[in-house]
Amino acid sequence: MPYVNIRITKEDATAEQKKQLIKGVTNLLADVLGKNPKTTVVIIDEVDTDNWGIEGEAVTDIRKK
Repeated sequence: MPYVNIRITKEDATAEQKKQLIKGVTNLLADVLGKNPKTTVVIIDEVDTDNWGIEGEAVTDIRKK
């Protein structure tokens, strides 16, 4: 039973885009590894940019520059 966790910054991903990600990842696992879509779990975590850091800075601050 595959479990995939996708983490993205909480910004502009629409419900439709997230549905496409879930479907696409599920299909990819089925096509490449032969995994059963009925037992494939995909979770999308949306993280606030204040809680996502790159090179020691919060993404919120980086984007303000």
